[in-house]
Amino acid sequence: MRLSPRVTLNNGVMMDRLGFGLYKVPPADAAGLVTMALEAGYRHFDTAAMYGNEPGVGRAIGALSAFDGSAGGSGELHPALARQDIFVTTKLWNDDQGYDATLRAFDTSIAKLGLEYVDLYLIHWPCARRGLFPESYRALETLYREGKVRAIGVSNFQPAHLDRLLQTAEVVPAVNQIELHPWLQQAELRSMHASLGITTEAWSPLGRGQVLQDPVVLELAAAHRRTAAQVILRWHLELGNVVIPKASSYARIRENHDIFGFSLGSADLEALTGLDRGVRTGSNPDDVN
Repeated sequence: MRLSPRVTLNNGVMMDRLGFGLYKVPPADAAGLVTMALEAGYRHFDTAAMYGNEPGVGRAIGALSAFDGSAGGSGELHPALARQDIFVTTKLWNDDQGYDATLRAFDTSIAKLGLEYVDLYLIHWPCARRGLFPESYRALETLYREGKVRAIGVSNFQPAHLDRLLQTAEVVPAVNQIELHPWLQQAELRSMHASLGITTEAWSPLGRGQVLQDPVVLELAAAHRRTAAQVILRWHLELGNVVIPKASSYARIRENHDIFGFSLGSADLEALTGLDRGVRTGSNPDDVN
């Protein structure tokens, strides 16, 4: 089984560059899908308070030693796999912003997960008009110093949000998780991340499936004898992004993980770069409050 390459975050913590996303995964399905993903080779899982599936994620990770393949795979997960081999991200929801409220929200999330610590804790949206994200981030810094989280960061922050945050932050965010796919490449924001030592993590990496039908993507998929999803996910890795595709079947989970046996050439990358349209499939961060 080939595992994902890892990136070293700006505080020295290592994170798999290919993770499993749990957005819109029903709570009842989360434990089974995480177990399937573990068997397929995933070691990085991305959930959030808003998703409502933290308990299922935690159950699957807590049951590692008891894994028997009954969730739908072949039972190939190595029995020696332990908590420290797994990277778990969760996120602070908008209604819980503010210093004290953030600390309470984290306690709720970690209790639902049933874990002793979280690997990465993110502010889900800046909610800039409310103006609470600087003090929410101060609470994340407290959790980081107390050892309750191994790394902290943000999600959906645009350059202006990062500029404002860094006026008061003492810890530079390790990650900014943003909508990113060939139709929305956010070059300016990615360049800012690189200059600050912030890792770019892509949510909606396939453009919620819309980009899979792009003729350029389909042509490259045929040329490489790969699926459109595999081509796009490979593009993310070659750009240096962390990527967290979602899948709801064992076959698709394995397919999305099988992206380490080929590479894209410079002409392929140039063709994909040319697809940038500035088109969002999700909300504009400036409109979420």
